[in-house]
Amino acid sequence: MAGSRARTVWLQPDAPAKPAPGAPCNGCGLCCLAEPCPLGMLLSRRRHGPCAALRWDAAARLYRCSAITEAPPGAWGALRRALARRWIAAGYGCDADLQALPTTGDDD
Repeated sequence: MAGSRARTVWLQPDAPAKPAPGAPCNGCGLCCLAEPCPLGMLLSRRRHGPCAALRWDAAARLYRCSAITEAPPGAWGALRRALARRWIAAGYGCDADLQALPTTGDDD
């Protein structure tokens, strides 16, 4: 997203802080709220805006990809989860060059 202009995405207040580039994903949700990944584009049917597959897990206090968490049981579900993890690059570290800034309260 280098060269993109500033935009506002609203995160859950309890969401973890965005990890450093290359650090493991911690479910902060910033990248998926900014724009969908290639899999998210298919699931969301859009190229811009938040991914429709993103879900807030209040108990765990993090965001999760429903393409992984809501896969059906059995072999098809295992294949779907494996493909989704590969498509979203799960386990490869944060590659979002986004910066999260707190709101100033001036928007009220």
